Amino acid sequence: MINVSSYVAQKIKYYRKLKRITQKELGEKIGVKHNTISSYENGINQPEQDLLFKIADALDISINDLFPPTNYEPLNMKPASPDDMVRIPIIGTIACGDPILADENIIGYRYHLREKLPKGQTFYLTAKGDSMEPKIPDGSDVLIRLQNDVEDGEIAAVLVNGDTEATLKRVKKQGDIVMLVAENTNYAPYIITEHNPARILGKAVGVSFDL
Repeated sequence: MINVSSYVAQKIKYYRKLKRITQKELGEKIGVKHNTISSYENGINQPEQDLLFKIADALDISINDLFPPTNYEPLNMKPASPDDMVRIPIIGTIACGDPILADENIIGYRYHLREKLPKGQTFYLTAKGDSMEPKIPDGSDVLIRLQNDVEDGEIAAVLVNGDTEATLKRVKKQGDIVMLVAENTNYAPYIITEHNPARILGKAVGVSFDL
């Protein structure tokens, strides 16, 4: 059985942090004290329906974003055995802003349900920066399927600057022009040219993060 109250509490906290709003600021926006927001996020108290709509408006999200989707199935509904899980390496750090030096070392692992894992070789890269927010939050582990090309509009892990730096961007193709575009409009597109080359590492197929 889904604990809706706990789910809503976690989502309020997640979206507030994603929007970089303090508990005090959110409280001021909806007319309550910051310790009331804290009690909502910790599951101590539950906001009334009218306050939930105010919270959604203040965070610029849909009220539906605060509730479990209709097909939501928590993992504890069906315990997974070790044979059901696959250990996926986390490789280095991928920049979502100014590219940083690519690190090919494995820095950890995440476990993924085998039946939910896409076909092909996969690995995780940790996103850093805000250029792909809100789609991909800073600090997320992004699941990448190894492939050397993606369709127009798909998000990819891309090596730039002579294969020495990695970045995560949406790939846009317009004729012979290929651009790496951020979700955050504060970042200018990276246009791939002969003198400004890039190489696609793989397609982003999932995002994991801790609330």
